[in-house]
Amino acid sequence: MAAGDPLLCDLPPQVTPEEIGSQVALEYGQAMTVRVCKADGETVPVVVVQNASVLDLKKALRRHVQLRQARQGGVQHLSWKYIWRTYHLTYAGEKLADDRKKLREYGIRNRDEVSFIKKLRK
Repeated sequence: MAAGDPLLCDLPPQVTPEEIGSQVALEYGQAMTVRVCKADGETVPVVVVQNASVLDLKKALRRHVQLRQARQGGVQHLSWKYIWRTYHLTYAGEKLADDRKKLREYGIRNRDEVSFIKKLRK
């Protein structure tokens, strides 16, 4: 691959082997990008394997956020237990409630958007 290769241009400095593997998997159709839309309007592209579960998406989102925070020097610790107790992921108005269920069972495909929504108090 050449330095001007578009695959490599999408990677940040201090790239991890995991990120390179994700980009290669995307290129070969073994992975997909799910865009997670936060309440503040920011969209976070998260790469997961084609047969990923909801839990795989949550773990990939966590890893993405941790890497970004480490690079930007922001808050180093987030309570993910608190985050998943306070927020849930939705797709087309449906809560992604079952961590074991595959994303494709919810109809989620490459480049689809999933929303990060605050749970209503009971």
